[in-house]
Amino acid sequence: MTGRLTFTALAGFPEVRPGDDLAALIGAALDAGDTPPEPRDILVVAQKIVSKAEGRTVDLSTIQPSLRARDLAAAADKDPRLVEVILSESDDVVRVKPGVIVVAHRLGFVMANAGIDRSNLGPNGADRVLLLPRDPDASAEALRRALEERYGLPLGVVVSDSFGRAWRHGVVNVALGAAGLPALIDARGRRDRDGRTLEVTEIAFADAVAAGAGLVMGEGGEGTPAVLARGVFPDAPAVPASALIRPKTEDLFR
Repeated sequence: MTGRLTFTALAGFPEVRPGDDLAALIGAALDAGDTPPEPRDILVVAQKIVSKAEGRTVDLSTIQPSLRARDLAAAADKDPRLVEVILSESDDVVRVKPGVIVVAHRLGFVMANAGIDRSNLGPNGADRVLLLPRDPDASAEALRRALEERYGLPLGVVVSDSFGRAWRHGVVNVALGAAGLPALIDARGRRDRDGRTLEVTEIAFADAVAAGAGLVMGEGGEGTPAVLARGVFPDAPAVPASALIRPKTEDLFR
């Protein structure tokens, strides 16, 4: 890595619709800006536009909630149809409180409301919700291949989403998917400056990149869902973002 890191939001990004060629949209935004990609740059892409392009929307008017969904909805003060969709995306319900349902998502993430989103879905989106991509690592890999073919350069891709954290207020962007870069760097066995061997240190590199990009990407109506990160690429083998998920057998809080 270099001693200088930059995160540049790609301006003028259009509204993404189901079936859109996301790599082409990102490429057009890169070409229109003043920061053409360089080798080992990383494109950080908001989960929302990946899900939109993949058509991951559900119309709640088509959902018939189950008895379980109705019971959980009453406890959480939520729309039973939304709760039914949350359950369909989850393997386990971890906690229910008014306003939130924490679940173990089918992809392994422990998160509020299965990551289902209702914001920025257009003027006719009142009854629609957006799900996470079916396989964020595969989505990142498809984008990486298409962008590398377009530019003839080695690039990394991170699919990011805002995430709440236990015991801390606020959200921060994390990596749901990653390709072409080490999402997790295992530093165990290395030595610190005093010669002591590191025994437990693992670096959530893709999460760190996603968090940095989130500062310029924004969390509301900024309309900048793609960010070019430069100067942050380490010399380590590529590892998918799924490696960041702690197995339930190692989870001390469930």
